[in-house]
Amino acid sequence: MSIAAVERDTGLSKDTLRVWERRYGFPLPGRDGIGERAYTALQVDKLRIIKRLLDAGHRPGRIVPLPLEQLLGLGDQALDPPRHGVQAALGSDDLRAHIALIQTHDVALLRSELARLLSRLGGVRFVTEVVAPLNAAVGDAWIRGQLEIFEEHLYTEAVQTVLRVAIANVPEPTAPHALRVLLTTFPGEPHGLGLLMAQAVLVQEGCRCVCLGVQTPLWDIVRAATALRSDIVALSFTGCMNPNLISDSLAELRGKLSPAVALWAGGSAPVLHRRPIKGVSPLATLSDVPAALQQLRDATARPEST
Repeated sequence: MSIAAVERDTGLSKDTLRVWERRYGFPLPGRDGIGERAYTALQVDKLRIIKRLLDAGHRPGRIVPLPLEQLLGLGDQALDPPRHGVQAALGSDDLRAHIALIQTHDVALLRSELARLLSRLGGVRFVTEVVAPLNAAVGDAWIRGQLEIFEEHLYTEAVQTVLRVAIANVPEPTAPHALRVLLTTFPGEPHGLGLLMAQAVLVQEGCRCVCLGVQTPLWDIVRAATALRSDIVALSFTGCMNPNLISDSLAELRGKLSPAVALWAGGSAPVLHRRPIKGVSPLATLSDVPAALQQLRDATARPEST
């Protein structure tokens, strides 16, 4: 595969691949007939696993030089329950049953089971106790070679379908001062499932939400927040963006937004919690959203009462 194809299939930039080649000795591509880099299928498979481990919080210097067997071992370790850190409505057997539905491509039954859990648990618990641990289990299964990329995409589409129905079924808030939330991602962050999960929680908490989808330019986020009179701008990160770019972009956005607009950053990118940015609230999990909303409501109510 060419370096452009590897970038497209793994989500790792060309610059990253070249830096790793010099710094860690992997990947070491061959050359095609015109002297361009050419990567083997085995190298690409290893890069996909590395990318998944990076998204889970591992550092390049520790994992890129490792042989494939050790990388797969790290994937096994990632299945430990304490890693998820939240109560789960699905036990280990339930998670395996859902993985089996994905492996057999029974999308209709998977959607039906997810819809049943949504009906039983409600939107907030469904997102935090079902979708969040299931996302982690699907990612771990991919690392271990138990799922193909297209099967992961089948799962993601099934979850998104159920979440969109759940969001659409929540009535618009009637409170005159309901918080307005703008949701999106920066350019370079193509994953939108986290946005839908956050929106599902926020609407259940009485917020008015507008989602711009993924990869919105920074200045357009500022313009949208102004035009929509947003109280909160919420961004999602999976770890696929360069950590320095995440920090710099959040700091720039904070400086361009009105001080009255809260800026939230959530997702699995480790930099969100390693490098605090003044005026940016990092949310470790979606379980933190209700408390963060209440804190914001209390803060905005105080001036009116004095």
